[in-house]
Amino acid sequence: MSDENQLKRSLGSIMLWGLGVGYVISGMYFGWNLGLAEAGSLGLAIATGFVIVMYVTFTLSYTELACSMPSAGGAFVYANEALGKRLGFLAGMAQNIEFIFCPPAIAAAIGAYFKLYLPETWMEGSYVLFGITITQEVLITLCIAIIAYAIFTIINILGVESAATFELIVTVIAVLGLILFASVSLPEFKLSNMKANALPNGYWGVFAAIPFAMWFFLAIECLANVAEETINPQKKMVVGFGSAIFTLVLLCILTFSSSVGVGGWEKVVYNTAGEAQDSPLPMAVESILGKDHFIYTLLIGIGLIGLIASFHGIVLAAGRATFEFGRVGYAPKFLGKVHTKFKTPANALIINALIGLIALLSGRTGDIITIACFGALTLYIISMLSLFKLRKEKAEMERPFKVPLYPIFPALAIMISSVALVAMAIFNKEVFIIYLAIMFVAYAWFLFFGQKRISTIN
Repeated sequence: MSDENQLKRSLGSIMLWGLGVGYVISGMYFGWNLGLAEAGSLGLAIATGFVIVMYVTFTLSYTELACSMPSAGGAFVYANEALGKRLGFLAGMAQNIEFIFCPPAIAAAIGAYFKLYLPETWMEGSYVLFGITITQEVLITLCIAIIAYAIFTIINILGVESAATFELIVTVIAVLGLILFASVSLPEFKLSNMKANALPNGYWGVFAAIPFAMWFFLAIECLANVAEETINPQKKMVVGFGSAIFTLVLLCILTFSSSVGVGGWEKVVYNTAGEAQDSPLPMAVESILGKDHFIYTLLIGIGLIGLIASFHGIVLAAGRATFEFGRVGYAPKFLGKVHTKFKTPANALIINALIGLIALLSGRTGDIITIACFGALTLYIISMLSLFKLRKEKAEMERPFKVPLYPIFPALAIMISSVALVAMAIFNKEVFIIYLAIMFVAYAWFLFFGQKRISTIN
């Protein structure tokens, strides 16, 4: 591999913690509460419990792979080494789908959050474009989202160290925001609120709530994709993954209990008109302090910062994943080139942004999130199969870190991921078909054209 296509190593343990938590932390501020409408407080709690087990066991298992093969390609590289080029391609495609489709969903949320600070008069009116009526409110949301894409793609092109420093700052602010929220809401916590209407749709609702429970942790695996830019990745990745998953589990439990315990789960799902909302923390604070209190306004602002943290972090990881696909020939070679000055995957970042903007303009945010979840679960299953295969057939491989309680942990990760994938397919049939169609078309291209472009991974 030529030196001009090498990424610069500059990340340490603290930066890795900031990235690992930052990728995920937006999920604490929006999205998860909609699972309460599917399953109630007990149902979502059960789903979240299983998801926590899945992510803890998966993260520790994935850390072994990341330390053994520190590469920007992440899951793609591990599967390629263990299972061959065809399953390697599928793992890489699943990874790219997750990483590329997460940012447009978060960008839409950034636009929705930001518009809360704009005068209501700005939201009035509508336009007709190409025969489609678009309201002023939707147009402003899209404009803000597009600006977010432009800003954070440029930041990531300028250099990973500056990008990671920014990520660390906004992540710390977002974590402090969750602590502030808990300090306001926990004094009002009542166990009776947690028990009220706890299982409205029976235990089937637990399966419907799985993707919302995943939103608490989705994308922590992005951390593996900056291993190639990490100083001494064999040691630092262990600290980064371990500290990040520990922090996220604590924040998940704290956020869930302090939100629902204020006034029951309905209070953080439905507004006074009975419409489902996607802002559980402001809704909980509103029921305690009212909309006019400065903490309510502050929390919306910090929530926006949390969304920015995840958006920016996943854009960073997505660039690395697409870059590796191009560098080894699974995608057009220009995607595997680094910027001559900044030594960052500029081409991959720009192409990912264009695809994300197209997805964003579709306006189907919920479907975009679900497609990303399908990609993530596929990635988890193939990665754990890769771990088993490498342990069996390449026992001599250097493993600076070994997952504890092997083979129990990776087996648990596979089983729970498989159940989650089947449950999501049952409750989201149309989106699952779209996901399969994307994977099928990509794989067909690979079989007929892509294999001729493959270069050896060094």
